[in-house]
This record gives sequence, structure tokens and C-alpha cells, in this order.
Amino acid sequence: MGKSSKKTTTTDQRLPKVGYSEKTLNHPIAKEDFLSPNFKLKHMLPIVQEGILIGAGAAAILLQIAEPGVGAGVNEHSNFSYRVLDRLRTTMTFVYCMAYGTPEEKKTICDMITKVHSGVNGVIAEGRDKGKPYSALDPELQVWVAATLYATAIDVYQRIWGEIEDPTEQDAIYFEYSILASALQVPPEMWPPSRRAFWEYWDAKVESIEVTQHARDVASDLLYLRNAPAYLRIFMPSVRVVTAEYLPERLRRQFGVNYHPKMYKFHEWMVKAMYRPLPLKLRSYPVTWYMKDMRKRLAKRNKIFEKA
Repeated sequence: MGKSSKKTTTTDQRLPKVGYSEKTLNHPIAKEDFLSPNFKLKHMLPIVQEGILIGAGAAAILLQIAEPGVGAGVNEHSNFSYRVLDRLRTTMTFVYCMAYGTPEEKKTICDMITKVHSGVNGVIAEGRDKGKPYSALDPELQVWVAATLYATAIDVYQRIWGEIEDPTEQDAIYFEYSILASALQVPPEMWPPSRRAFWEYWDAKVESIEVTQHARDVASDLLYLRNAPAYLRIFMPSVRVVTAEYLPERLRRQFGVNYHPKMYKFHEWMVKAMYRPLPLKLRSYPVTWYMKDMRKRLAKRNKIFEKA
């Protein structure tokens, strides 16, 4: 992702150019650690708090469903085109709760997600993986899901705010993002042990996964929202422009998403001119809204996650 998402950029080019050293790396965070009352996030919060990350949500979803097991699960177990806003709510609830929730809230959300995912399984019906079983509890699939959330978030943040040049800070952000994988029942040893290893994993995955017709069907629903209200559909041309920019070139071609670099540059300029000057309270309003919604639902014992 990042500056490499649309070109053949090497792994090294996505790492800070100055002072990078493997000695600065730490380790992935285990679930029992981030559920501890003493655990506090610090380095990923300046990334997560930015509401503009939602603008790359469609790209993250397309990256996730490009993995055939994820794509089949979403296509066969979720009426995606009729619940786009609900899908956004559940995704953001998950991310924000893991970053800002209490230990009890985080455990509750993790358990809810695991329960929903336990019913998502089947057999891939097309492509070169046809006949292969899939399960939403497969840690290899969930590593990829968490990886897309990290990669798109750090990409958006650095495009808007500039490159984070301190390698120690980059490492700390990366390892704090491993909580999203751990929350999805991924053993910490499965999270790539360094950013260098992560981008090597990412590049290999992008070059190997096959976008199936299932995935293209979901992408079409997502990028056009034909069943959504008109007030949502008017934003979709911009969403398609931004999504194309954030997809690696190979996957963009397979999804059939048109690429408009000049239009994207205009959108990025507008965001820098109008979003960056806003006070943090406004930029981070999605955190406030979704956390309030989550706590209201938990207090009323309402379901937060009903479908995959």
C-alpha cells in the first residue's frame, strides 16, 4: 500500500529511508495482553482517531474480499448491498473498540465477532481454489483482514499528513496494530515479526491472490450502491476514484476499477485544504459517534454484529 499501492515499489521503499534498523522492532501483542487493565495504546491512536480513514474503507474491503476465502464468506453469508452502512458501523465499532474500549468492552466485542464468524464457513465455488473449504475462523484469512486495515490506515495517514520518518515510531504503530489480528483470534506469532516481513508478506499476497466473480459482485455492490438511498449514491463517484488509487495495480485490474490519477490528486488536494485545518474534535467525531453507539447497544443488550 502507501506509495507502493499502484506501482511496483520494493519493500525497502516503504520503510523509512533514514536510520531503519531491525533492532528497533518490538513484537506483536497477544490478546491476553491487550485485554489487561494495564494495557494502554499510544502510537496507533493518532492514526485511528482520524475520521478521514473511513474514506479508504471501500479499498480495505476490496482488498479483503480479493482473498477468495474472505470473498466467498462475505458473498454467501452477508446481504452486503442492502447493509452497507451497517457493515461500516460494525467495522468501525470493531476498530474503535479495540483502540479505545475498556477491557470488558473489548472482550465482549471479540466474543461477539467470534460467535458470528463461527457460522461463516463453506466451500469456495469458483476459481483456482474451487472446492477448497473456508472458514471465517481461519487465522490465515484473519491475518489478511487485519493486514488490510493496517496497510490502508498507514497509507491514508501518510498521504494526508506526510511520511512518518522515525523508524521507532513506525515500528510501534505497526506492532500496536497487531491487536486487530489478535482480536480476530490470530496467534501473535502469525503476525509478521517486522515491518519488513509484513511488506514481504503483503507483496507476495497481492501477487498471488485471485479476484473471483464473487469478489467482483461484492465490489460492484459496494462501489455503486444501487440499492442505497440517493443521498449516499451521490458520493460514489468520489469513492470509486479514491478506491482505485489505494488498490495495488494488479488487483485494480482484476476488479475492473477504472483508475483516474488526476481526479485522485484533486480529491487529495481538497482533503488537505479542508480536512487538515479542522480541529481534532471534528476530525475524530466518528470515534465519538461509533463508541457512543456501541455503548448504547451494549447497555440495551442489542446485537452489534448480526452478519459477517
